[in-house]
Amino acid sequence: MTDNRLPSAANYPVPQPESGKDPRFTRGLLFDIARRIEDAGYPPITTGRDLVRLMEALYAFCYTEDRR
Repeated sequence: MTDNRLPSAANYPVPQPESGKDPRFTRGLLFDIARRIEDAGYPPITTGRDLVRLMEALYAFCYTEDRR
């Protein structure tokens, strides 16, 4: 059975801007996502290493083609 509510095409990754900088990809976005992860019951992101890993994962989701 197919769920017709789900789109058939993915919206991500999005193209990277030619300048290499996307004004939407901010520290505020990163901190908002970190807060939501904590609000969902996961341990807080309190170290720089964890914040960097989250930033890399978010960047990969937004801009990197899934190669699986």
